Amino acid sequence: MVTMSEHRGAEGQLEESPWDKASGAFTAWRAGDATAVDELVSAMTPVLWHVVRAYGHDRSSAEDVIQATWLGFVRLHRTIADPQAVASWLITSARRGAAAHTKAARRAAPVEDEALAAALPDEESAETVAVLDDEAARLWGAVATLDDRCRRLLRVIAFMDRPDYHALSQDLDMPVGSIGPTRARCLAKLRTALTRGGER
Repeated sequence: MVTMSEHRGAEGQLEESPWDKASGAFTAWRAGDATAVDELVSAMTPVLWHVVRAYGHDRSSAEDVIQATWLGFVRLHRTIADPQAVASWLITSARRGAAAHTKAARRAAPVEDEALAAALPDEESAETVAVLDDEAARLWGAVATLDDRCRRLLRVIAFMDRPDYHALSQDLDMPVGSIGPTRARCLAKLRTALTRGGER
């Protein structure tokens, strides 16, 4: 019976399988034959190629994964105790590398602008935020130039949709009837301060 580790050549002779070639080359390399690693690469690279391409990688990506597999082998070959396990080690490493490469490629896949916009939170752009911050700084800088009564009145009005004039009258110690005219005068002063600030 012909097993996985052997097959017959054209003339009916048993030929060494890639697994046996890999094991023999690995043993020779470990024993000091520097050229044996070339035999190992020659025997196993076609196998690794099929393993990696099975994950759907194109030629360039497959070459990257296979190169990384061989680099990892050179770095970690001393961890392989049994020479018969070298083929299995390389195939497992190639499978893991191919799977990781596929996962990374999916994460790095470009996203259409429309899909990206739908996924992003609805926020102001950095330019808009910068403009708003600048306007707010100018506004409150101008408010700081007003007298205390105007500052207090405008700060209250700025954060209340419908101010309670009776409560304001008590807080600011001014008649209810004078709040409206005072507010108008304070806003006029604020506009003047903003204009002067813009001219600087």
